[in-house]
Amino acid sequence: MNYPHAYKNTIRIFTKTTFLGLSYYIAKRIAFNKQQRFSRFIIRLSVVATAVSITAMIITLAFVNGFQEKVAEKVFGFWGHIRVQKYEAGKSLISEELPLTKNSEVEKNMSATPGVISYHSFATKSAVLESNNEIEGVLIKGIEKGEDHQSLKKFLVAGRWLHFSDSLYSKEILVSDAISKQLQIQLKDTIKVHFVSSSNDQKIYRKLVVVGLYHTGIDEYDKLFMVADINLIRRINNWEGNQIGGYELFIEDYQNINTVSNTLSNKLPSEWMSKSIKELYPNIFDWLDIQDVNRNVVFIVMGIVALINLITCLLILMLERTSMIGLLKSMGATNWTIQKIFIIYASFITLAGVGFGLIIGLGICWLQQTTGFITLDEASYYITVAPVKIIGWQVAAICAGTSVVCFVSLFLPTLLIPTISPVKAIEFK
Repeated sequence: MNYPHAYKNTIRIFTKTTFLGLSYYIAKRIAFNKQQRFSRFIIRLSVVATAVSITAMIITLAFVNGFQEKVAEKVFGFWGHIRVQKYEAGKSLISEELPLTKNSEVEKNMSATPGVISYHSFATKSAVLESNNEIEGVLIKGIEKGEDHQSLKKFLVAGRWLHFSDSLYSKEILVSDAISKQLQIQLKDTIKVHFVSSSNDQKIYRKLVVVGLYHTGIDEYDKLFMVADINLIRRINNWEGNQIGGYELFIEDYQNINTVSNTLSNKLPSEWMSKSIKELYPNIFDWLDIQDVNRNVVFIVMGIVALINLITCLLILMLERTSMIGLLKSMGATNWTIQKIFIIYASFITLAGVGFGLIIGLGICWLQQTTGFITLDEASYYITVAPVKIIGWQVAAICAGTSVVCFVSLFLPTLLIPTISPVKAIEFK
């Protein structure tokens, strides 16, 4: 049978579109049509809005992750994650401890507790530093010879680490750079450290040499603590050689700090207690938790912006293609077929926005990691450069979640298509 040339061409097109999907074929033709229309500006605006939303969410998540991790590292690096010491009801954790005798059974239980990496002995003692006619109250942190103190050594910014003595105690100390500036202390200076003996309330002092300066960036540490040999505290308090103030424990994942602390508490003798460092400085960790709230607010706002832009864009596209909708209906196309055209069309816009947002977001994070161009006030934020931590599955979840939510929301405007009359749509200008 001989068909007119135009009819043969029509059959060939519909055969092709049936195989590939009529909705997809028409959506692709519309999307990549180079004809200048007002809708092209709207489409570009929607792509930009979606890209900005994805970029903002990726950057926010990476910065919050990095910020929480770096600040937590500083807090835990100085004191560990968990403190084990003698039980005293109502006792402040930043005051001096009652002495405990080293217990091999307790040490064995701490080592066997899941998640615990290491533990160190410590003791604290209140003192007053005197230098250049200036005084400052401090809390001395005494550390044990022969233990690994890499977590503390990383805070050293000038001078050297303590040299422990084989005699009674080392006469060397570390002070913070903040205290050294306040009291005008230089390296190798000899300063007077005044104590009140716990046995007879007698006022005594020791002359100690400053061999190093440390800096954590956390005022609660830098303005309060100095580091010395634990034997100095034993000597002042008249303790035995195997007595300590307690143990500081380091664990693998600080997110499990409460679980590990509770597990350890059940294994300790009744006169011992286990407390997480979060209980020592709750203000810092409450502040870090607020960053999660800020992150969630950004996510909600950026998600709403992306959804509103995409829904508005699709409504404009449908309005511009009203005549096409009427024509397709008059030719027998179902409502679902026409709905799929616009859903696929809008999906192109969504994927373009997500793709550009992913590239820009990761690019900015990489640039910050490389150059550190975003700086912070250390007095307020504890760090000088905004840290970035990119977690792959989180980035993938942002992109996938945004795409799915946008795709589902794009279905709403297409519900208007069944209400459109073919005759009125064809006549629509």
